[in-house]
Amino acid sequence: GGWAATTVSATMIAAHAAGIDVFATGGIGGVHRGAVGAAGRGSNGPSLDISSDLEELARTPVAVVCAGPKAILDLPLTLEYLETRGVPVATLGSAEVPGFYSMVSGVSSPLVVDDLAAAADLVEVQLSTGLGGGVLLCVPVPEPDALPRDIAVHAIEQAIGEAEQAGVGGPALTPWLLARIAELTDGASIRANVALIVNNARSAGRLAAALSERRAAGMLGEPRGETVAAPPAEPAQRG
Repeated sequence: GGWAATTVSATMIAAHAAGIDVFATGGIGGVHRGAVGAAGRGSNGPSLDISSDLEELARTPVAVVCAGPKAILDLPLTLEYLETRGVPVATLGSAEVPGFYSMVSGVSSPLVVDDLAAAADLVEVQLSTGLGGGVLLCVPVPEPDALPRDIAVHAIEQAIGEAEQAGVGGPALTPWLLARIAELTDGASIRANVALIVNNARSAGRLAAALSERRAAGMLGEPRGETVAAPPAEPAQRG
């Protein structure tokens, strides 16, 4: 035996097959910097490095609770991709999409829900349409464990620059960057990662409970199956 993990996209497939409507993770994958519309690493042109998480959100009716796309990604292009594919993206209690390690990113959230009751309404409407797509609910990392945005941005930019100089790319890029960011922040990024995973799981559980209560009371549509929150297993620095 040994450690194992699933991607967000794979977990969505498994959750939907089991009748689970809500699950929590750290952060989703998305559009990497240099993936489209700009030169990629070296002289090879655009990398086309786009996570399958985005396509799965567009076709699988599951609500994913996270702290936003991973901070190493191109956030505006990730949101644009999700908009093009018709995926509702909402942030809980904040006008900005979370910056994963930090509470804010400087990028406006497409939708804002004031509380988990409002989030439950949004999720049920989306899942009951029969269109097949999911919902992305972004929850900011708790303030006591959040990195100040300027510190997070500086560490991310330095790590990305070092990765380019070292020629790191492909599947090795994300774990390399996350490990280097942890070094540059003296472990603060890992502490933020652990805190946000716990907070996301808590929020997902409460969202699932709100959905079940509404369905039981006949306030919303018929349940599609069990509704539980189950964060996928993943090493803290890879969230």
